[in-house]
Amino acid sequence: MTGVRRLGLVANCVKPQAAPVVRRLLRHARRLRMSIVADADTARLVDGIHAARGEELAEQCDMLIAVGGDGTLLRVAREFGPRGIPVMGVNIGRLGFLTAISEPGVPAAMRALAEGRFVVSRRHLLAGSIERDGRRLDRFMALNDVVVRTGASSRMVSLDVAINGTRVSSYFCDGIIVASPSGSTGHSLSAGGPILSPETRAFVISLVCPHSLNSRPLVIPDQRAISVVVSQCSGEVILSADGQLTRSLLQGDRVSVHRSRCSAQLVYLPGYDHFAVLRQKLNWSGRYE
Repeated sequence: MTGVRRLGLVANCVKPQAAPVVRRLLRHARRLRMSIVADADTARLVDGIHAARGEELAEQCDMLIAVGGDGTLLRVAREFGPRGIPVMGVNIGRLGFLTAISEPGVPAAMRALAEGRFVVSRRHLLAGSIERDGRRLDRFMALNDVVVRTGASSRMVSLDVAINGTRVSSYFCDGIIVASPSGSTGHSLSAGGPILSPETRAFVISLVCPHSLNSRPLVIPDQRAISVVVSQCSGEVILSADGQLTRSLLQGDRVSVHRSRCSAQLVYLPGYDHFAVLRQKLNWSGRYE
């Protein structure tokens, strides 16, 4: 694989560790004769980085590095994945299920990128829309999950779920999560959903605090289209995509979710092991005490 010569940087500038990590990346990039470009906020962290925006940033780099946590990687992958730009995450956050390396791994990672020693994991995005009174209000994309949930009120909501137009059930609950394999270790896992390998071609539908002992997560092929209708609500209902894009919903609104034709390309180094990450992050000891 061809080595990376033009590198883009996007950092979560709120994190205090962001500036030192960006300086370190810049220092190694110069030693390896890589050019560096960054979004405007990241460029303000240190001197000597050219700033670019949106399409210009995508045109001036072969690969992007997202410095932050999973949230930063989700945002960058969602924006630049459809443009065909691979993204690698450097974790300076808490969990880091999706990010490839942590700060100590920066020197080795930069050498690997320069020498073309990396693998690209293609992750299909979720595409969704909101309809009200038969009219489409909005479209959105997500890499991890789409959540329909109650807002500040503690009151439950009734949600009607259908798959490919066939009714599944009505659920009285605090919310419902439609997760991709990448997102199965996120909000869905907290709600009792299963963990899927990244290459699994499936969606997970998980309920948040269902008012029933019979409700269980569903795993369905990702060729299916899912619709969620807010059938009854007495308080605020929110749609959330990747925990970042939010919209308010009304009774009768329909949220549709299907696999997008676009994908995100996540970059990992040779030897990356998804199950090793799970063992570490979820504290799977593998021992009987």
